[in-house]
Amino acid sequence: MDPEQLLFTEDAPSRPAGRDGGGRPAWNILIVDDEKGVHDVTLLALSDVEFEGRGLNFLHAYSAAEARDILQNTPDIALALVDVVMETEHSGLELVRHIRETLGNGLLRIILRTGQPGQAPERTVIREFDINDYKEKTELSAQKLYSAVLASLRSYRDLQALEANRHGLERIIKASAELFRNQHLDEFIQGVLEQLIAILRLDNDSLYINFDCVALEQRDQQPVILAATGRYAGHVGGNPESTLDEQALTLIHQAISERQDIITEHCYVTYFSPTEGQDDVLYFTSPLPIDHEDLDLVRLFCQNVAIAYRNIMLNRELEETQREIVYMLGEAIETRSRETGSHVRRVAEYCRILGTAYGLADEEVEMLVLASPLHDFGKIGVPDAVLHKPGRLDGKEWEVMRNHASMGAEMLGRSNRGVMTTAAIIAGQHHEKWDGSGYPDGLAGEDIHIYARIAALADVYDALSSRRCYKTAWTQDEVDSFIAGERGRHFDPALVDILFAEQAKITAVAEQYPDP
Repeated sequence: MDPEQLLFTEDAPSRPAGRDGGGRPAWNILIVDDEKGVHDVTLLALSDVEFEGRGLNFLHAYSAAEARDILQNTPDIALALVDVVMETEHSGLELVRHIRETLGNGLLRIILRTGQPGQAPERTVIREFDINDYKEKTELSAQKLYSAVLASLRSYRDLQALEANRHGLERIIKASAELFRNQHLDEFIQGVLEQLIAILRLDNDSLYINFDCVALEQRDQQPVILAATGRYAGHVGGNPESTLDEQALTLIHQAISERQDIITEHCYVTYFSPTEGQDDVLYFTSPLPIDHEDLDLVRLFCQNVAIAYRNIMLNRELEETQREIVYMLGEAIETRSRETGSHVRRVAEYCRILGTAYGLADEEVEMLVLASPLHDFGKIGVPDAVLHKPGRLDGKEWEVMRNHASMGAEMLGRSNRGVMTTAAIIAGQHHEKWDGSGYPDGLAGEDIHIYARIAALADVYDALSSRRCYKTAWTQDEVDSFIAGERGRHFDPALVDILFAEQAKITAVAEQYPDP
C-alpha cells in the first residue's frame, strides 16, 4: 500500500510508554505491520484520542515474531491492529491463533487489517478466527479507525470489569467456604472490595476501615485498615490517620458521626454497623463522577454485604466462644489435678508450633490447637485420693489413673463434632508410645494418630518443665536430655527433631504463659 494515499507525517507524536499526560495508565495499543508508513499514519490518526480520561500508548512490531515477543512481556495490551500479510501470506492469522490459543488471551481485542483482501477473504477469516473486526486498509479512514478503536477499547474495558468481577466473587466464595480459618474475615472484606470495584469499574484506590467506637472512647486502640487495594494495599493493619489524606479522613469521620453515607463527585463513603457498638466504613474513589444508578447499585450491594458480614461475625463469635469453653474445661481439669491452667495454654501453642512445622494443613493445626486442651479430660472420673496423692501410686491406683485415657476418649467420642472427635483421639492416645509400650492399647509408630503424637510430646515437655505437686520443675538441660533419650522410644523421632529445631518459639510460648 502506498502510504501517500493517507495523510501522515514522519514526526507523528507517540505518547510515553505506560502513562498518559495525567499520570493514569494509558491504554496499550499494539500495531503489527511490516510497513513503517502504516505505523506513522496510525499514530497520526490516533495521537489525540482519549477514552475515559486515559490516552493511548503505542507499541510497535514490524513482524509477527516481534509481536509475539511484545505480547509475551506485556500482558495488559487492550487492542492489536494486525496486518494479515507480513513474513508470510498468513503471518497475521497465525499470530491471532497464537494470541488466543497459545497465550490463552481472550481479553485482547484484535482488528485485522489487510491491503490484499484476496489473500484472506473476509467471511472465511471472521468465521474461522477469533477476531473483533476485519478492515481493508483502503477503506480504513481516520474516522473509521477512530470508531473501531473506541469500540474495541469499550469492549476491552467491559471484559476487564467482568474478569475483575469474577475474581472478586471467587474471593468471597473462598472466604465463605473457609469461615473457620482465622483469616476468613479479612479474605471476605478484600473480596468485597474487589467485587465493588468490578461492579463500578472503579479506580484501584479503595480501602475498608473498621472503627471500634468503644476502643476510641477508651483511647487504648486506634482504627485499623482491614483490607485495601491500589495505593493503599501496603497499609493493611495500619492506622488510617497516618495513611489517608485529610479529605478522605474528613469524609470518613463525617460518615461515622452522622451514621450515614457521604457522597462527593469522585468519592463515596458508605457506612454500616454490623454489630452493636461497631462502625464500619467502605471508602473508595472513582476517576469519573458517580451517577445515581451506580449509587443505587452500591447501596444494594452494601446492604447485602452487611447481612453476610453479620453472619460471619456471628460465626466468629461462636468459634471464639467454643474456644473459650474448651480452654475453660481444660483449665478446670488441670485445676482439679492441682496443675495450673497455663499448662493447657502452653500445650495448645506447642501443638500449633509442632503441627505447623510437621506440615499439617492450616485447618488441621487449628483443630489440633482447639482440641488439645482436653487431652486429660478423662481425669474427671479419677478419684481425688488417686489424683492428688503426692507419692508414688500403687498397682491398683496406677490402674485407675491409666483408665483416664479410655474414659476421656469414650466421653468425648459421644459427639460427632470435629473438635470433639479430634479431642477424643488425643485423649485416648496421648499416652501411647512410639515403641508400643504405652497405654491403653499398646499402639506403636504411625498407628498412633499424628494429633496424639504431637499432643503427647507437647504435654510431656511442659510437664517436665513445670512444677507439680509431686515434683519440682526440671532444668532445660534435664528436659532436653530426657526428650532426646526418648526419641524413637516414647516419641516420634521426626517430632523430637522439630521440637529442638523450634526451641526458640517453644521458649517464647513458655514465657508468654507462665505459671502463677
